[in-house]
Amino acid sequence: MSDKSQTIDAPLDFAPAPARRKFQAPPLLVVILIVVVGFLVLTPLFLMILNSFQTARPGQPIVWGIEGWIKAFTTPGIVKAMTNTVSLALTRQVIALLIGAFFAWLIARTDIPMKGTLEFFFWLSFFLPALPETMGWILLLDPKYGLMNQGLISLGIIGQPIFNIYSFWGIVWAHLGGTVSVKVMLLAPAFRNLDAVLEEASKISGASGVRTFFSIVIPVMMPAILVTTILGLIRSLEAFEIELLLGTPIGLQVYSTKIHELVTWEPPQFAPAMALSTLFLGVLLTMVALQRKYIGKRSYETITGRGFSIRPTPLGKWRWPAFALVLVFAVFITLVPTTLLLLGTFMKLFGFFNIADPWTMDNWRTTLSDPVLMRSLWNTLAIGFGSGLVGVLFYSLIAYVVVKTRHTGRGLLDFLSWLPWSVPGILLGIALLWTFLQTKIFLPIYGTIYILMIAMVIKSMPFGAQMIKSVLIQLGSDLEEASKVCGASWFDTFRRVILPLIMPAMITVALVGFISAARDISTVVLLGSGKSRTLSLLMLDFAAGAEFEKATVVAVIIVALVVGAALCARALGGQVGVRE
Repeated sequence: MSDKSQTIDAPLDFAPAPARRKFQAPPLLVVILIVVVGFLVLTPLFLMILNSFQTARPGQPIVWGIEGWIKAFTTPGIVKAMTNTVSLALTRQVIALLIGAFFAWLIARTDIPMKGTLEFFFWLSFFLPALPETMGWILLLDPKYGLMNQGLISLGIIGQPIFNIYSFWGIVWAHLGGTVSVKVMLLAPAFRNLDAVLEEASKISGASGVRTFFSIVIPVMMPAILVTTILGLIRSLEAFEIELLLGTPIGLQVYSTKIHELVTWEPPQFAPAMALSTLFLGVLLTMVALQRKYIGKRSYETITGRGFSIRPTPLGKWRWPAFALVLVFAVFITLVPTTLLLLGTFMKLFGFFNIADPWTMDNWRTTLSDPVLMRSLWNTLAIGFGSGLVGVLFYSLIAYVVVKTRHTGRGLLDFLSWLPWSVPGILLGIALLWTFLQTKIFLPIYGTIYILMIAMVIKSMPFGAQMIKSVLIQLGSDLEEASKVCGASWFDTFRRVILPLIMPAMITVALVGFISAARDISTVVLLGSGKSRTLSLLMLDFAAGAEFEKATVVAVIIVALVVGAALCARALGGQVGVRE
């Protein structure tokens, strides 16, 4: 049984044994769930590994060989792409960890003002699509026409441009807002659960606030920090759209863009792409094993019956400067690129502010009247709502079996439902591509929005199942016992008792699933077709074709959809849990 399953077992041991024996989900349901989840998760990965040794094109007689592996590691630029992938991931994770850990501590452990508002800014930054934000940064930091460079030159401060978004550090900067936001979101709850007695004892011993932070807080938080770092590295390896947009002009490639290049060649080089994906899958699974190990240790250490103090640390004269620092950073990574993006939709020529009469409404009129946009908008809404509704019911069943039953297979089900988190989007997309091409039941719907719905349900499975599990853990077994005593079947109890209690969490999961469908590019970039193209893929097509004026309009529409859903999810997220 996996570590995470064991962490969930602990609170269940307090329930009366007879209740657990009397009230069980049907064994057939557990078997069906394991088979379905295993098929959706393991089949793509198995076919990906298998087809790395299959050198024939789809539809042709199968030819086995290792030519794909040989070509994968002899393709020009592959070593450099691997090096770029690792160096970019490590660089931005180190920077984001230092900033994010400090900001999370300020928000969770100090008396800094407006904590909720500050945390929401980071929460919102996490959900903002990466590509629209990057287009905003282009307007600000482009080496030729960026507002920052032009403003400094006009003031006589510099003689030539010094900022260049099309660079290694430009890519790091474009990722920084979202990466720091993830750190704040994951570390702030862990900081809140830290016993303030430890900090108070350090201060009584004469240690300064800085020394207490680095000598007490950071070491105690190290398990959570390591887990956050490993998860961040996994997410960094799936980065695609920013690297494609900012790296292509300067010839900087990473592993995900290299795989995309191999698949989109004519003829497509599937075997080398599969070989590269298989190699990275091995690395990622090793990292996931380490992550689950630390998650298990962290969970066991915090399940105690001892009370603890959560008194905030007073900052004194540094209270308002600290607030200003966090606020400026949070506003800068959210409002600045979004405002610039909106500004770009009204430009005759994207980025050129110094031409005569640079402003126009034609971009909006032209783009909104394009039937391709309306079809893409419909596809996005259909995929978002469809994957959200189907996914949340599916995740609820998985979470219920894992938390509320003692069937032997629940540990395996928990691991399978968690596994998609270990697979980067571009890798999951290419694995699903082979699954849909080689599985007869999917061929009738290949190239339709239903394929993208299935992909998004799989991609969001870990988050959805884990969030609903966290709520189910809080529900005692007496409610189910009472329903059973009244003669209700398992299905009636699940429908009338369990579902209403976890409904706020389910709504939030559905909204977050909608957001993922609206902003995701890496998972669906290889699966979308002309008929099933989403807004994010349409935006990528416009941006890659240097039609930035149209791309910005589509990007603003996506941002509006995401922000609206994020506000709803945030409001409903405050209701997640069981009231006393």
